Amino acid sequence: MRLLISAATAAGLLAGPICATAAAESCARPLEMQAFDVEGLKSELMVVAISCQVQERYNGFIARYQRELQMQERAINGYFARTSGHRAQQMHDDYITNLANVQSESGIQQGTLFCAQRLPMFDEVMALGSPKELAGYAESKSLARPPGISECAEPEKKKKKVTAASDSK
Repeated sequence: MRLLISAATAAGLLAGPICATAAAESCARPLEMQAFDVEGLKSELMVVAISCQVQERYNGFIARYQRELQMQERAINGYFARTSGHRAQQMHDDYITNLANVQSESGIQQGTLFCAQRLPMFDEVMALGSPKELAGYAESKSLARPPGISECAEPEKKKKKVTAASDSK
């Protein structure tokens, strides 16, 4: 009995660092988080376009920001390749589907206010001065997203050691 408990304890202790490493590997790096924010904006605008029957405004958004959207899409592809290996495309597809579902559900909950509240986003995004501003705009909107993507913690900066020699100068 003690042997079984000791083996289970040892397995748990060994698995701890492995789980922490796996969690660190599956977190999104800052540029990937930026890409997820832009993807969330694109999805939100798609839901608005369909729900509010303004597909031409969505098409204008896609046309204006095509290069930026493609660049952000490559970052998302990189995230899923890094975290999901051979299942990357399936995980990416699942994320996009879940994202649209979460945002659509949010729109349904808002009811008739949804279009009134979300249509101005098209004017705001089209008024941005440069495609490079898209990520900051997307981040500022705090759009609904499915759970599962978390940002990597920033590594602690190494503190300079103060030596006795440097104190005497």
